[in-house]
Amino acid sequence: MLEDTSFAIHPGMEHESKAIVYRDVGNLIAEDLTDNYQFTCENGNIVIQFYTDSIVRITMNQHNEPKLKHSKTVMVDKKDINVDVSNKENQIILTTKQLQLIIQKFPFRVDIFDNHGNEILAETDRGMAFRENGEIIAFKKMHETDHFYGFGEKTGHLDKRGEKMEMWNSDVYAPHNPETDPLYESIPYFMTLRNGKAHGVFFDNTYRSKFDMKSNPDYYTFSAEGGQLDYYVMAGPEPKDVLEQYTYLTGRIPLPSKWSLGYHQSRYSYETEAEVRELAQNFIDKEIPIDVIHLDIHYMNGYRVFTFDKEHFPNPEQLIKDLREMGIRIVPIVDPGVKKDSEYAIYQEGVNQDLFCKYIEGQTYFGEVWPGISAFPDFTDEKARNWWGKKHAFYTNMGIEGIWNDMNEPSVFNETKTMDVEVMHRNDGEPTTHRELHNVYGLLMGKATYEGMKKQLNGKRPFLLTRAGFAGVQRYATVWTGDNRSFWEHLQMSLPMVMNLGISGVAFTGPDVGGFAHDTNAELLTRWTQVGAFTPFFRNHCAIGFRYQEPWQFGEKYESIMKKYIQMRYEWMPQLYSLFYEASERGLPVMRPLFMEFPEDEKTYNLNDQFMLGDNVILAPILQPSVTDRAVYLPKGNWVELVTGKVYEGENTHLIHAELEDLPIFVKQGSAIIKGEWISNKEKTPKHVSMDIYAGYSGENYQFTYYDDDGETFDYENGSYLKLDIEVISNKDKLVVNVINKKGDFKPRYQEIDINVIGLSDGQEVVVNGQNHTSISI
Repeated sequence: MLEDTSFAIHPGMEHESKAIVYRDVGNLIAEDLTDNYQFTCENGNIVIQFYTDSIVRITMNQHNEPKLKHSKTVMVDKKDINVDVSNKENQIILTTKQLQLIIQKFPFRVDIFDNHGNEILAETDRGMAFRENGEIIAFKKMHETDHFYGFGEKTGHLDKRGEKMEMWNSDVYAPHNPETDPLYESIPYFMTLRNGKAHGVFFDNTYRSKFDMKSNPDYYTFSAEGGQLDYYVMAGPEPKDVLEQYTYLTGRIPLPSKWSLGYHQSRYSYETEAEVRELAQNFIDKEIPIDVIHLDIHYMNGYRVFTFDKEHFPNPEQLIKDLREMGIRIVPIVDPGVKKDSEYAIYQEGVNQDLFCKYIEGQTYFGEVWPGISAFPDFTDEKARNWWGKKHAFYTNMGIEGIWNDMNEPSVFNETKTMDVEVMHRNDGEPTTHRELHNVYGLLMGKATYEGMKKQLNGKRPFLLTRAGFAGVQRYATVWTGDNRSFWEHLQMSLPMVMNLGISGVAFTGPDVGGFAHDTNAELLTRWTQVGAFTPFFRNHCAIGFRYQEPWQFGEKYESIMKKYIQMRYEWMPQLYSLFYEASERGLPVMRPLFMEFPEDEKTYNLNDQFMLGDNVILAPILQPSVTDRAVYLPKGNWVELVTGKVYEGENTHLIHAELEDLPIFVKQGSAIIKGEWISNKEKTPKHVSMDIYAGYSGENYQFTYYDDDGETFDYENGSYLKLDIEVISNKDKLVVNVINKKGDFKPRYQEIDINVIGLSDGQEVVVNGQNHTSISI
């Protein structure tokens, strides 16, 4: 195509820039300040609602009364909040414990402040506006010290100031460069960090939308092609507070199974049962930990979902059973496209029960994907969702507990790469177009899949992996970052991508380790495996036609290093699992940018090549070929290098040496981590758990929660868990460990947590719960 060549920059191709004219909401005409705060303006109607003292919703509809019950994402209703109302001649002031809204009447403008009078979000000479073509837009003042994070799945650097981003779920196989936008996930939410304080904005609009943090130095905008202007402001003031507030609205991850946190091996494709068995046996023989093998599209009969190719997989039930006895689970791929085949039962049911997407005139929409011409279930309709969920009994009856959703943007092999936007969705009784609901198609497919499997698994936790989603996707699915490539640049880019997804509420996420497309190499795969061992989702996956990249493919030297780090994943499982518990309770990411823990430290604001695991571990991987030395910035505090035990002073940059077998890891002095042990693939539950304490000497006080349960069922909802709130106090003479709270009746395999102190000084006494013990009894 010509636009893909240099012809695109032909001197005759430039277009004259034309100013876009928006109609402002105008002056206030009337207000109703009871319950919902309703405002009638010259060119629109506005409702302001307080969901909590620190969360406010602002909705503007330019034609009608705002719709307040149509969200696909927000899971809670507004609370009855005590709001102080002051109605003056030119302004109205609404005040809660955490927020103050100053509303100018002429023209209508809403500025939001915190309870100390600090500006959070202010409008400019332009505020809420729209165009006659249906586009709506909000203009917000941008401060010189503003830094922007989140926005879901985006390439490029951590800080998105100076970027323009689009939300439109898209299948992008081409290389993911910093300019590649949009990608598979649309999460129209961001966090602003300003002078050490944070606030958040969630733009709850499912149309194609845009965030422009680039075009003007004094303001930014968020806009959508249609619908109403509907956004939530979260007051923070700490980055963690914003995440708790956002996930209060959109939901938090369900506590994942421990097996889903293990190592996953995949390829597009392992094409036969014999190949899968050989693969599994290699992991067992080489004593390389593994929990999951994924099956890509070749396992199916002609790519028909809910089938197995009986020629290549003659006995899937036995395969699943045998691998399960080896400690390995199977996760098959399931795409939304249903092959048009009048002899295919799934297609027959979809047609006969009227479950597929249609045009308004009644014809079924067909698009070409892997099976050929296919129909697509209308996941916006409860009847279709229930049907799709029930169909997964095909898999769960075989012993499968996890599913992988792909191509669910939805991807279609045509020029637009997706479904015709004129297709009508039933939308649970409020029909509307694919133009409006495109971005939630994958989310609703995930909802159907997760809820269906949860009913079928008899109390076990389902695992769902998805490529496409919208805000709230974390309630149902783990997200991987799609079709990356085996380039060092993609390893580098994966860190800010995963961190921004975490900031966007998606705590369980990660890239394809080693890269999906292109041929990986030994050094790249080794370095990427080191990183993957500490990303929330840990899967090695590569594409057909490219080099196999299992850990042993490059010889013993590299295999032994990768094996070491995959084993480390399991040794760190108690720490990881406790962090996932925190994510399920508070919405906090497992893998964090440094600014989340050190928001006052400007050097952390765009730190792309380091990340934190929880609140006290910093990882600084090597992300370039042939490099064995790198600069590492460590924030406030003293930091202990995990391998050497060397102590580094914070608020400084250090040159760290790391040979190929080394991953620089630093633990904050005065804090602790919980570790288990790697036993074997058949026996992954540790017999021994230990707490490594990195002794401080200056009155450091560190508190954390250790959490454990059976890792597989929902029994924890009925009290079958172990939760220990632990504090570690360090001073010159004593290192004190106290269990300050214990809950739950779960009895783990181990009876105590052994305490190991690193860096204990001469004369420094260890006291555990008031006694000179070296362990904590469970």
